[in-house]
Amino acid sequence: MPTIDILGVPHAYELTSPSSKNSNPVLIFIHGWLLSRRYWHPLIEQLSVEYPCLTYDLRGFGDSKPLSDSVSETYSSSSPYTLEAYAQDLIILLEKLNIKRAWLIGHSLGGSIALWGADLCPEKIRGAICLNAGGGIYLKEEFERFRSAGQQLIKYRPPWLSNVPLVDILFSRMMVANPIARQWGKQRVLDLVRADSEAALGSLLDSTTETEVHLLPQIVSRLGQPVYFFAGDKDTVMEPQYVSYLASFHELFKYQGQNVIELANCGHFSMVEQPELLGEKMINILITHEI
Repeated sequence: MPTIDILGVPHAYELTSPSSKNSNPVLIFIHGWLLSRRYWHPLIEQLSVEYPCLTYDLRGFGDSKPLSDSVSETYSSSSPYTLEAYAQDLIILLEKLNIKRAWLIGHSLGGSIALWGADLCPEKIRGAICLNAGGGIYLKEEFERFRSAGQQLIKYRPPWLSNVPLVDILFSRMMVANPIARQWGKQRVLDLVRADSEAALGSLLDSTTETEVHLLPQIVSRLGQPVYFFAGDKDTVMEPQYVSYLASFHELFKYQGQNVIELANCGHFSMVEQPELLGEKMINILITHEI
């Protein structure tokens, strides 16, 4: 497993080369909260034939190391766990790997990071695709419940959770329309247990403030690149109405909402629930915007 240093923090990453020689942009995949780069593998099996694909673990998640005190002051934002701070990591990753043309593909929290990345680095980012990501509306009571539940989850997660019999079955049925393969349930448990507490809490709290939530529509409205949003019709974490709301601030939405694609019978984990259909639709988007 290769690693790359970003502001003093080793990040785990994988970069594939397409089997056919072409000049297609690099597809960069950004995972969601308490997850890791591994959930992208089913999609990459389809897309890596024609496109170079880069996956990496966000700082403090998966196989990437957490932030040390000695480098925490290197971020321009007030906290190293804001969406902007994680987008800064992404831009440095582009520079270190000498990536000049890329599309960002983000899931949930990763979708918000992708939007920030596209805004901060328009000269390299040709477009963004957000999966199960939306928002822009701050509902105080709902956000407070969500933040409280997330804090309790991180505080009381037992380190031995992955050893509990059949726990992978439970996690393979959470937040999805239909049970996914047990391997993904097991992976979700492992990622939950391994996540750095400070990164998990920081990214949760800093991405759900009223200010941060209201910034997303502003960012989407000024993006000149194409931006697409995929929603699961049975997603209870990020309901389709909130996906469409955020998408509506982009220029493409004016054309009969063509930048919103709703997946039938799909929950919050579209990349492992419906990878074949999702991959097909993503390829069509990429071909449409080839330069």
